[in-house]
Amino acid sequence: MAERTHETIESGAPDPMPYMHPVMKDNYGKWVFHSHPKPGVLYHRAENGAEVWTVKAGTQRQMDHYTILKLADIADQFADGYVRFTTRANIEYMVTDNSKVEPLIKALTDNGFPVGGTANSVSMIAHTQGWLHCDIPGTDASGAVKALMDELYEEFIKCEMPNRVKLSTSCCEINCGGQADIAIVIQHTKPPKINHDLVANVCERPSVVARCPVAAIRPALVNGKPSLEVDEKKCICCGACFPPCPPMQINDPEFSKFAIWVGGKNSNARSRPTFHKLVASGIPNNPPRWPEVSTVVKTILAAYKADGRPWERMNDWIDRIGWPAFFEKTGLPFTKYHIDNWRGGRNSLNASAHIRF
Repeated sequence: MAERTHETIESGAPDPMPYMHPVMKDNYGKWVFHSHPKPGVLYHRAENGAEVWTVKAGTQRQMDHYTILKLADIADQFADGYVRFTTRANIEYMVTDNSKVEPLIKALTDNGFPVGGTANSVSMIAHTQGWLHCDIPGTDASGAVKALMDELYEEFIKCEMPNRVKLSTSCCEINCGGQADIAIVIQHTKPPKINHDLVANVCERPSVVARCPVAAIRPALVNGKPSLEVDEKKCICCGACFPPCPPMQINDPEFSKFAIWVGGKNSNARSRPTFHKLVASGIPNNPPRWPEVSTVVKTILAAYKADGRPWERMNDWIDRIGWPAFFEKTGLPFTKYHIDNWRGGRNSLNASAHIRF
């Protein structure tokens, strides 16, 4: 039996070295200088004098075959044939010849890929799958991103914010979009409506019971048929029960709304990581352009851009001026939904096998 010389690793981050630009690979960990010549362009110089220019362009997260081929053609014709995608679905081209930078920018722009998203700009929005692929969506995250980035195009290609601005969207309350300076998250405000006639034939009831993070679901017998019931005092309306059991419909045209959260940050740069906080709720889930969401986000960005000091991230700006001033400057109403006063929260969370405090 021939000896196996290579075994595929199917977990964790893939090894980047085989696909890395040769100059970057040869000088890994040996860079002595970097700068930001213009929006969308980064420059690095190594100890031995080797240079690399990186050109960043915005793309959609879900791409068709022809778009990928177009991006690859641009890499072959105008760059050195090496690209990488960032976590926010931007594409980066690496070149070692400064004379290639401007033709590359023109080729990307002419083909509809805006160049930007670096330094103190609004970056491309990290988002979840939405209606296209996710099993639990209350909205279409990628559609909301497209509509919003159409509105924020100028802020992507220019560097006029106090600091970088990272945005995210999530198509459900589990929030795969994660922390961000501004996060747009769908919220369900009512427990699921159960079609008891379908549960027995469609759902594996023990799996559904186990899926609930707060132990609010239990087996039941309804109209003589095996079904499920929800303890609404415990239910946190997360929608986790819907994927394994579609008859437990959580999406509702009236009670599933968007909420905007601000001040989240993952990095340790200049200040510690922070959780984002709710500043607007009850925003209509109004496809295909979600104009109400865009209005709120642009209002927050305008206030931050006008009042933030250089190098202040969104959370730093809010910490400096205080929450009362934030609501005054943005004109957003402060309502009862901003106050976390649910007395049963601790009991519900302690009922879970996953969380205890």
